[in-house]
Amino acid sequence: MQYVNLGASGLKVSRICLGCMSYGSPTWRNWVLDETASMPFFESAIELGINFFDTADVYSKGESERLVGRAIKATGRPREEFVVATKVYFPLTDDPNCKGLSRKHIRHAIEASLERLEMDYVDLYQIHRLDQATPMIEILDAMSEVVDAGLALYVGASSMYAWEFAKLLYLADQHGFRRFVSMQNHYNLIYREEEREMLPLCQAEGVGLIPWSPLARGFLMGNRIRNIRSEPTGDSARAKTDDIAHRMYYRDDDFAVVDVVTEIATKREVTNAQVALAWVLQQPGITAPIIGGTQIQHIEEAVFALELTLNDVELEALAEPYRPHPVLGH
Repeated sequence: MQYVNLGASGLKVSRICLGCMSYGSPTWRNWVLDETASMPFFESAIELGINFFDTADVYSKGESERLVGRAIKATGRPREEFVVATKVYFPLTDDPNCKGLSRKHIRHAIEASLERLEMDYVDLYQIHRLDQATPMIEILDAMSEVVDAGLALYVGASSMYAWEFAKLLYLADQHGFRRFVSMQNHYNLIYREEEREMLPLCQAEGVGLIPWSPLARGFLMGNRIRNIRSEPTGDSARAKTDDIAHRMYYRDDDFAVVDVVTEIATKREVTNAQVALAWVLQQPGITAPIIGGTQIQHIEEAVFALELTLNDVELEALAEPYRPHPVLGH
């Protein structure tokens, strides 16, 4: 395993982050694994050297956070050996104050997350999306209060427009608020629009990039059926019910990218996932792609991708079929 600083911070994270949306309660999504089925994935990740775990309060309505906390406690290892990240924004109830990024919601949300995690603090507390109904100053002030209270060590952000993130960084500097050290954005071989503004901005500002869906919700695995647009396709429960992926991908040029990934993977005698992850890892400014997995081999393949370096010819071949996309994932 390789370990690098998260952006300009001193925090050391593994170059692969385990995304924990797949672990929690199948009553939330039918493809989510329950506690018994989830624990081997945490054990495997830790054995392979992963120290970075990303969850959110909304995942399985809090159950994912509970499992992350239990999994880490079960290792018997010191808390300081793990980097735990969670997120706030989406509602868990119908109460009008139990959503968004108001000072009130952020305060209650971090306390609830820590109770579920059974931890005194999280390493990285992230805004899951940008709340358009709350002033940026209030968001920054509230997130700074979380750090000042010792409930989180760093703050991070997720998908938004680059100009919005630039404004947040500017306001943080201008008013002395805690600065976002990371950006969790939508980025993969199928969706590269972030290269236009967000990636260069983060590199210039010393913000670590921890992209979500580096495998395009499994689309890059090469198991989707071409020319079927009426419903999601694939060989897993998630693929067959993933309406979000079906809306974001499935274009003819998306399949053309997958064809090149498959061709390179076949020649290299590796998997599509390893090629797709190796590509993300080789892009400038990327700290750690966030990978999920409902099979142990998914985690193993992600870690092994660190040993795969694509050459210039392969990188050019992967870039050639890409065509611009509308903004996806905000």
